[in-house]
Amino acid sequence: MLKTIRNAWSIPDLRKKLLFTLMIIIVFRIGSVIPVPFLDMSALATAMNGMNEGNTMLAYLNTLSGGAFANATLFAMGVTPYINSSIIMQLLTVAIPPLERMAKEGEAGRRKIGTITRYVTVGLGLVQGGAYWYYLHRSGVTVYTEGFSLWFSAIVIILVFTAGTALMMWLGEQINTNGIGNGISILLFAGIVAQLPYTLSMLGQFWKLAGEGSTQFYFLVPLWIVIFVAIVWVITFMQDSERRIPIQYAKRVVGRKMYGGQSSHLPIKVALGGVLPIIFASSILSIPGTINLFAKVKDGFWGAFFNAFDTSGWLYNVLYFILIIMFAYFYTTIQY
Repeated sequence: MLKTIRNAWSIPDLRKKLLFTLMIIIVFRIGSVIPVPFLDMSALATAMNGMNEGNTMLAYLNTLSGGAFANATLFAMGVTPYINSSIIMQLLTVAIPPLERMAKEGEAGRRKIGTITRYVTVGLGLVQGGAYWYYLHRSGVTVYTEGFSLWFSAIVIILVFTAGTALMMWLGEQINTNGIGNGISILLFAGIVAQLPYTLSMLGQFWKLAGEGSTQFYFLVPLWIVIFVAIVWVITFMQDSERRIPIQYAKRVVGRKMYGGQSSHLPIKVALGGVLPIIFASSILSIPGTINLFAKVKDGFWGAFFNAFDTSGWLYNVLYFILIIMFAYFYTTIQY
């Protein structure tokens, strides 16, 4: 791997693309620590303490945004609205004939669909930003709570969240144009990797407990690291795996010469759906937990219903397994 990086760095054009991508990642991380105005940061920290408890959409968004969601920063919405918009457009392209014809118009059609996707992203950003502001307002995080100041601060906060989403979408497109490509995926990766220091600090705490007498952590911490590396290797292996369908070209005689007869193959990725089936399944199953986050029902029928969708419950894991298979079949069919 180091040799590959060294060879890539020695090529001037590729070096410029790498430096440009690195600059975009730095801009992304700076925007991830700039908070939006009109918020009480101490109240925000208190409100977000219980966010990761249970299975909620907020915890899911916080993971994708690299912790920016919990801090209500400029990039708190992340690229989730853009991802949802892209998925919606892909599905509608199959279901709506005018969009299907547009997709078959070549580069011009793809540009039109890209423009529509951007508009849908802004719309979803407004909706998601409004929902987030409502959650902050109900949690007592907003500074202004009544009168004209309330509505003015609400408009500013929602627009800042939406502008951050639009800016992240633009940064991802710049990586596609002037960088090394896969801009949205790189920004997602940068956000998730940004939480690595917290994971390492947690491992350090476990190792400290081992030194204080909890000797089981001497075994559990190295085991966790080995399992983590093995999972990364398996995911990478499956992502790059492909089934090669053999293709045999028929021989033909032209004049006195014989042409053809070569054999080749058609590569088809084993995991055509990628991580999208998992994203779909986790998004749907996080809806009950998100509703309960606002409703705060703990007893009775609905309390038992919402508790059944906890990540540690058997019902959640069974539905998660079934939905992943269903969405993998559905999305692979569309891709194929």
